[in-house]
Amino acid sequence: MQNDNYDAQNIQILKGLEAVRKRPGMYIGSTDATGLHHLVYEIVDNSIDEALAGYCDTIKVEILEDNIIRVTDDGRGIPVDYHEAEGMSALEVIMTKLHAGGKFDNSTYKVSGGLHGVGASVVNALSTYCTVDVHKDGKKYTQTFNKGITKGPIEIVGETSFRGTVTTFKPDDTIFTDLEYSFDILANRLREQAFLNKGINIELVDTRLEVPRESKFYFEGGVKSFVEYLNKSKTVINPEPVYVEFEKDQVILQLAMQYNDGYSENIYTFVNNINTRDGGTHLSGFKSALTRTLNDFLKKSKLNKKVDSSLSGDDTREGLTAVISIKIPNPQFVGQTKDKLGNAEVRGIVDSIVFERLTTYFEEFPEVVDRIIEKSILAAKARAAAKRARELTRRKDVFETGGLPGKLADCANRDPSKCEVYIVEGDSAGGSAKMGRDREFQAILPLWGKMLNVEKTRIDKVLGNEKLTPIIQALGANVGTSFDVEKLRYHKIIIMADADVDGSHIRTLLLTFFFRYMTPLLEKGFIYLAMPPLYKIQHGKHIEYVYDDKEKDIYLKNCGIDEDKLNIQRYKGLGEMNPDQLWETTMDPSRRNIKRIKMEDAIAADEIFVTLMGEEVPPRRKFIEDNALSVANLDI
Repeated sequence: MQNDNYDAQNIQILKGLEAVRKRPGMYIGSTDATGLHHLVYEIVDNSIDEALAGYCDTIKVEILEDNIIRVTDDGRGIPVDYHEAEGMSALEVIMTKLHAGGKFDNSTYKVSGGLHGVGASVVNALSTYCTVDVHKDGKKYTQTFNKGITKGPIEIVGETSFRGTVTTFKPDDTIFTDLEYSFDILANRLREQAFLNKGINIELVDTRLEVPRESKFYFEGGVKSFVEYLNKSKTVINPEPVYVEFEKDQVILQLAMQYNDGYSENIYTFVNNINTRDGGTHLSGFKSALTRTLNDFLKKSKLNKKVDSSLSGDDTREGLTAVISIKIPNPQFVGQTKDKLGNAEVRGIVDSIVFERLTTYFEEFPEVVDRIIEKSILAAKARAAAKRARELTRRKDVFETGGLPGKLADCANRDPSKCEVYIVEGDSAGGSAKMGRDREFQAILPLWGKMLNVEKTRIDKVLGNEKLTPIIQALGANVGTSFDVEKLRYHKIIIMADADVDGSHIRTLLLTFFFRYMTPLLEKGFIYLAMPPLYKIQHGKHIEYVYDDKEKDIYLKNCGIDEDKLNIQRYKGLGEMNPDQLWETTMDPSRRNIKRIKMEDAIAADEIFVTLMGEEVPPRRKFIEDNALSVANLDI
């Protein structure tokens, strides 16, 4: 029974780091793999702040046995002297008190990503144990904590010639649902930090393997090297990236930009080394300056006869890869996750700097600006065609049935969070899926043949493609820059294709489309792969479905029946299953296997799609050569 009394006795005060353990998602976003890796980022960011201040040039991250993390830097070392106000060592204050640190006065750190002073203490609170070793003034100090609680006073445990901080922690298995650290996820993040902070050595070592895996990152070119890395598999329009570095009113701007012959826009923005995924005022300033600069040059160019009006921002950014990194003393982020910058003054500063520097650059290299304008004009024409095609797919609201593709068998439920749509390869399988499904919440959209490879074409061709238009119409959230995830009609989009090479190709083509034109579907985890069985094994009336050769071998070994007495059927395609079988093996939520597609690193995802699906053959050939020996199953 709920207590109707509400008085002072109902007011709970969480002491120390209890609030973090009670609501960890408020501080690190989630308690899944994303939150787990965020712990490492918090400690590394503190080391990066030391580097930005000019006191650290080497950072080492180690993944130890049992997924324990150790982060070492050669900075000044966390202060260890007595803190009069708190009655404990400064180290203990930093590790056990929220909003405590040296990042509030602009004298210890001129710029810092950690605004709120919660990073180290949050990691400490969410770790089974955390030990900090500080090497300072010839002495080694150490202090240990369990779940944020100090286990004893700071101690001097020896002498040392090293200077810096070593933080070792083990994530709490009662907090996190996933305790397995990914080398690749950490490597991508650390590579990013090395690009943003030129001249810093960052090392990652995984000692969980029999032969330790190791990666070292050091980039003297900074964000310029970053852009070259992002475009390494693409054909570029300006071989040398445009590079701008400038300081004004305590705002330090670093910008590198380079165009390629593709159709995607890839702009990455950072503030004090924090990836501002939702942009903010620095991105707005850059976009405004770029559009204004190119339109100014268009007016003076002979090419202005090829376009009826000014270029839009989208036109000028087609094929653009850019990295914008700013460092400011007092960044104001929108939300604790720091995904968007809110400082109003930054927009004008970035706008004026970029406009001035781009004007100078384009005046020095007129052939480059002409190529960019020509590409932008083609993008403008494609945009006009896309607008006409988009009108054909736009629907008035998320639940309206008019305008849905004819082959879609929709579901009865109108709550997107409870609905799922199967995108099924082939009319035969589509027919079985329609008959076998649960009509209340499962919709079926059959596709036939292979759709367009969107990596090689502009959006106007995408919207006019007969294979892709039904998908856009069925999902109901539009496409490209007009895509609105809030209008999505299904929160599970399940790709169901045959378990062969053609099926793999269709899955890849669909994933390429979703990545390029409906990115939020991947960011929010709405895309799934169906996992139909590969074999049906029957003995008398007993039927067993197995999903791969390994599972089949295990079953045959353990079933206790001679193989020659079993009827083993290998499915060549989904069309061979009748509706009951398809429901039982692949569509019944209580028994099916489906894989959720997650995008852990947008940069790595972009690279693999460009390599496998783009125009350039040499990168694809190299990928095949490098990975040929790893192929487990190959249809011939």
